[in-house]
Amino acid sequence: MTRHETMLSAEEAIIRVDLAAALRLSCRNGWHEGVANHFSAAVSADGKEFLVNPKWVHWSRVRASDLILCNADDPSTMERPDAPDRSAWAIHSALHRNLPQARVALHIHPPYATALASLKDPTIKPVDQVTARWFGRLAYDLAFGGIASEEEEGERISRTVGNHRAVMMQNHGVTTFGTCVAEAWDALYHLERAARTMVMAYQTGQELAVMPDDLAEVTAGEWETYKDAEIAHFDEMKLVLDREEPEYKD
Repeated sequence: MTRHETMLSAEEAIIRVDLAAALRLSCRNGWHEGVANHFSAAVSADGKEFLVNPKWVHWSRVRASDLILCNADDPSTMERPDAPDRSAWAIHSALHRNLPQARVALHIHPPYATALASLKDPTIKPVDQVTARWFGRLAYDLAFGGIASEEEEGERISRTVGNHRAVMMQNHGVTTFGTCVAEAWDALYHLERAARTMVMAYQTGQELAVMPDDLAEVTAGEWETYKDAEIAHFDEMKLVLDREEPEYKD
């Protein structure tokens, strides 16, 4: 019996729909890169069983039923006929094995965040309220080791993340985390917006008006009072998909 023929738990069914929506919405925003990059979400209590998008399927076509169920402790996953992409396994198995608090992990190479990640100093500085959201809340992985097809790359990334909600990966891209898909996707949206602001500000050639640390911390803290808006943002965008691409739920 295939996975599609078994009865899914209500929780897993919801997570599948949300993860498919996140892939479709990210594609709409132009954040996808060919058939690469990967989104994953834990479905077990310990976080080690997780869903990930299938190998080399364009994000505009991914449906809830297409997502692959993996176990982070089972290396034979890569011997399955439906095995995920090697880099998906290398990164996401390590994240779900080592970071149980990171129920959702969205790894991607969006244009502005990747441009910022290519700089010698890829830090997001608090120059407005969106960039300030990341003050003291963004990990930086500065040890790029090539395309992440080896498991040690994923292990290093997971060690770098710690308890942060996102990581800027120098010469690579970004990954955001959340307790649910909506939280991680809203973080991804605002991380790319923050990176866009940084890139555009740098393009002026003028000196940045960086906030003092105390003001940046207050501003970052204020974002925590808007947690409900993160869920509402994702719910609103799913309504757009419900109208225009309802098959993502299949």
